[in-house]
Amino acid sequence: MSTSEQSSPEPEHTSAGRKRAEAAAASETPKVEQVPVAAAAPASNASKPGKPVYKDRVYRSPAGLVGGVLLLGLFAWLGGDAVVSGEGRTPWLALASMLVAVPLVVAFSVRPAVFANDDRLRVRNPFRVIDLPWASVVSLRSGYTNEVVDQGGAKYQLWAIPVSLRGRKKAARHQAREAHRAAKGDGGGRTASVARPVRAETDQIVADLRELCEARAKAVGSQGEPSVRWAWEIVAPAVAGTVLLVVLIALG
Repeated sequence: MSTSEQSSPEPEHTSAGRKRAEAAAASETPKVEQVPVAAAAPASNASKPGKPVYKDRVYRSPAGLVGGVLLLGLFAWLGGDAVVSGEGRTPWLALASMLVAVPLVVAFSVRPAVFANDDRLRVRNPFRVIDLPWASVVSLRSGYTNEVVDQGGAKYQLWAIPVSLRGRKKAARHQAREAHRAAKGDGGGRTASVARPVRAETDQIVADLRELCEARAKAVGSQGEPSVRWAWEIVAPAVAGTVLLVVLIALG
């Protein structure tokens, strides 16, 4: 009995010391774990993109596309018939003529397009591709042709967005009718002056591009210099066909 009483204080002292050590370790453990988590947070945020990436807005001329497809079909019909049923030099002349005509038709009808996103404007003209970050765009003009001007003063025509004088006249007549109705119904034409002006479709596209340029010109992703690339996939076949056609004609 005395032996057990003498030995009992020792386990109590040991267990009390162990509890204090565990409490001290538990109080220090969260501080150690929070440091790498806080340090890793900025790294994970830095790896994320600053803004989502959106698809390009694409502008084309529907009339140009339809006309180009019809011309290509006509060339395929006539040229194919000349190659198959022609005699002498006729098949070669037909092939050379198609080699010249088809790239040119594609260049001026099917190829032109304008691509716009939050960072840049890309203009695909018949023989060139112009890449213009919004910060390098000075103005977008809409006169007898639609064109974009860069900081260096270079002008690039927007072949895919042709000006429609008929559309402008139609929009002007519609605007006049709306103003007349507002003047008769509300007096003084106050509603007509507040209403959004009616524009032709191509003029409205240029206005939308101008607003996008003004909104994104100072963005980080919109900085840079314009670049111009020649469309060798169009130029090379057309030049080769021209040379072949000249040689065939010269040989008689």
